[in-house]
Amino acid sequence: METPTPSRLKSARKAAGLTQQQLGMALGMEPNTASARMNQYEKGKHAPDFLTMKRIAKELDVPVAYFYCDCDELAKFIFDYSKATDEQKTKIKELLELNS
Repeated sequence: METPTPSRLKSARKAAGLTQQQLGMALGMEPNTASARMNQYEKGKHAPDFLTMKRIAKELDVPVAYFYCDCDELAKFIFDYSKATDEQKTKIKELLELNS
């Protein structure tokens, strides 16, 4: 199975309204190489190490687990849960506890 990280990185970056260069520069990359490096990550030619992925996740306001989850449905849940209000998170937790 192919890693889901490249496509999820691209969609999260676009959802944040950033270009590859803007994201790379926000992570401290040089302006003249930022776009190319991010493009390599999004194409799957190179994979960012975990600490870099954590920094990317923080910059995009997405849980790092979203990028690594091999199940699309669970990845969407992780993403949606991270955007939920505290009240919504409490309801979700209560619902899940009913099933355990």
